[in-house]
Amino acid sequence: MEIPGIGTVTKNKLYGWYCSQPVPVPVLGGKPCTFIVEGYDSDQNKDDFHTAIANFLRIGRSVLNEAAPHLFQYYQDCKEGMEYDDDDDDEQVEISTPDDVWRFVHLGNEPMVTRRHHGDKGIYISLECGCDWEEEHGLQIVFKNGSQINKIGPYDGHLTNSDAYDDPSLENVIYQ
Repeated sequence: MEIPGIGTVTKNKLYGWYCSQPVPVPVLGGKPCTFIVEGYDSDQNKDDFHTAIANFLRIGRSVLNEAAPHLFQYYQDCKEGMEYDDDDDDEQVEISTPDDVWRFVHLGNEPMVTRRHHGDKGIYISLECGCDWEEEHGLQIVFKNGSQINKIGPYDGHLTNSDAYDDPSLENVIYQ
């Protein structure tokens, strides 16, 4: 089967997801990524998936740069909650400005494309990443309709902060 933008996909029998062959993703520095597409078979408007994927493959690094202040706030909140003792082998990460924060992120390589079950019921692309300041919970970056970052924070599997906190007032909040 083919999905526009990512080509031939195979179905994961365990989860029912479709997986692509590696596709270079410009916003991730050209990193080859295996797209995971969830809920495609049963969706009534597959064109929404195609649009979100095309948008995601079109955006550039500037989308990440625009979200740097939110990511920096996540770092600062984590740093505030960290305790280091003298015997701790872990080095404390020091990031002084939002301009530096992306250097400490390890971008994922499996964008998950899925329809949101609440709210706008749009298509979102979620990316699980690592970051040097929060190894346990990592980093989740979510792209609304594949074109703009709408959520940054620890990986929790939710597509919006509104869903994560069951609070409609957080619909447009990137980091909570």
